[in-house]
Amino acid sequence: MAPGARLAFQSRELSEAASLGRAFRSATSDQPTFMDHLACYIPADLAGSPPPDLGAFRWKLLAQGDSWFSNARAKLNAHANLLQELVFKAPTAAVNCAGTGNALSHLVDLAANPDFRALLAGQDAPAWDGVLLSVGGNDLIAAARTPAQNWDGALVPLEMRLLRRQTEWGPPSAGVARYFSEPGWATYAAYLRANVKHLLSLRDQGPSAGKPVFMHCYAVPMPRPAGAEGGDDLGASGPWLFPALKAYGVPSADWAAVSRLMVFHLAQLLKAMAADKEAFAGLFVFDSTAVPLALAAPGSTGISGDWHNEIHLNHSGCFKIARAWSEHIEMVLEGKHLIPVPTGRKGRGSSSSS
Repeated sequence: MAPGARLAFQSRELSEAASLGRAFRSATSDQPTFMDHLACYIPADLAGSPPPDLGAFRWKLLAQGDSWFSNARAKLNAHANLLQELVFKAPTAAVNCAGTGNALSHLVDLAANPDFRALLAGQDAPAWDGVLLSVGGNDLIAAARTPAQNWDGALVPLEMRLLRRQTEWGPPSAGVARYFSEPGWATYAAYLRANVKHLLSLRDQGPSAGKPVFMHCYAVPMPRPAGAEGGDDLGASGPWLFPALKAYGVPSADWAAVSRLMVFHLAQLLKAMAADKEAFAGLFVFDSTAVPLALAAPGSTGISGDWHNEIHLNHSGCFKIARAWSEHIEMVLEGKHLIPVPTGRKGRGSSSSS
């Protein structure tokens, strides 16, 4: 991409931003509310001639993440990038540091990205209104793929993997939790908490100190033999969960429930972190697992439901999650999350709490 050029998914030229948009009817008004797609740039654009005029936007965001934010051409052409479906009432721009890599990106690697670090906390870093993150999901998949034995046959401790061998399964009364390694989950949870704290500390070292950091909770995939197609760079080759569950001997009837268990654990962990305002100040987590999605059909090998392959959403899936997440993000940016929610009419004997 030539310096200064916008990514393919930018909705329109800046000069049109005030006059064009998609009309979404407000839930509280008969008048349409005009929404603009997020205008996205890459770090190289900032060195263009001329560089984008970020000052023309109401909100300026920095983005970093895994394959759900990837700038890979196939993702953009398929509209299978979560960022490209975000919409806002006010003109909003983001500089996306996610890059175009296809391999699973781990949280520690994303935090170490030189462009991201420079734009967030470097000497000449701009002040951002917020940071968008898509992190933790690929680390979860990698943890689930950890084999029970090393290459030399040595057993991998339960603390270092998320699944149990058949000889380690709990009683049937435990349901699908019998296949799940709680010691391994404790290791993953500590890893995620430490690295998100590190990201927040980077934010606080620059001019965007204290600004909101937004994360989502991914969605529940159906384990199935649906990897990336030949020549398709919507993700590493895959499939991802499907071979891991087979290797551990988990009955196929329980695959969907095991996937749900792991993603819900991640969602609960992220929401608990966001609720800890002292340790994770300014972290805002959107529970994307609550957005209704069409599950992929078990055993399917290609696009199915709202999924492009086993762990990546297609356009319809991105659309559904991004529309809901956009509202959450803009509410925080506008400070509306600070407004107390009415609890109903007060009557005799009623009380209020702050």
